[in-house]
Amino acid sequence: MKFTPCQDLCCSDGEICQGCGRSMAEIAETKQIVKTAVEFIKQQGYDNPEDFVAAISKSILKKVNLS
Repeated sequence: MKFTPCQDLCCSDGEICQGCGRSMAEIAETKQIVKTAVEFIKQQGYDNPEDFVAAISKSILKKVNLS
């Protein structure tokens, strides 16, 4: 399955978003992941959140590509 980012055409009715084609469950889980990361960044007080996000992205992609 290929990920499709938000197209700013979200709908709240039905099981699948008409904008991005993702399930409402997937969208909710993605929002939770982002919320958790934002809370962690704020808790740590990082002055360079872009570097943290880049490091996490690199780590995730490395782990995904190993499986």
